[in-house]
Amino acid sequence: MSLEHIGYPSKRNSMHSATQSDEDDMESRSSSISYKERRREAHTQAEQKRRDAIKKGYDTLQELVPTCQQTDVSGYKLSKATVLQRSIDYIQYLQQQKKKQEDERNALRKEVIALRIMQTNYEQIVKAQQSQPGHTETPVSDEVKFSVFQAIMDQLFLTFSSVSVSNFSELSAGVFTWLEEYCKPQTLKDTVYQVLRHHNTHMRG
Repeated sequence: MSLEHIGYPSKRNSMHSATQSDEDDMESRSSSISYKERRREAHTQAEQKRRDAIKKGYDTLQELVPTCQQTDVSGYKLSKATVLQRSIDYIQYLQQQKKKQEDERNALRKEVIALRIMQTNYEQIVKAQQSQPGHTETPVSDEVKFSVFQAIMDQLFLTFSSVSVSNFSELSAGVFTWLEEYCKPQTLKDTVYQVLRHHNTHMRG
């Protein structure tokens, strides 16, 4: 009776099993190495794409930002840190310019509103005068009206020049004091009379 019949593997079967096991190990090892190489290659490609994207971003910044469209004082290409800093400085400059323009626009809008209110009041005064019975006065030209108005504003401006504008607190206090001193009805009335007398004297002369 042979060893195979009593359950012991023959030498040939043992050698075959060992060979098959070695082949499986080699195939498994090869598959593992191939997987690592694929991962390494994918990582390398992803890293290269990231670097290309960063380089493209810096190149675009240099094209868009005026202060980056020049070489360094040493004649070399600007470093990435310099490109970033100059881009930040330029963006901050644009933000300041935008705020300045918004402030100017708001100031002009307020001036337009004030001028429209003055125009409405003036039109109402003219309409009331024209509706008076027996109104036969010689109409005053717009040039004369503007000249008188300008003279009144000049007088008020001279007094307003004493108001401190160093800071908002002093400006607020100064404006209230100025209003109390120079913008009372009687004071304004005297100012208008003075301007009109001077204007009449100048016209007669």
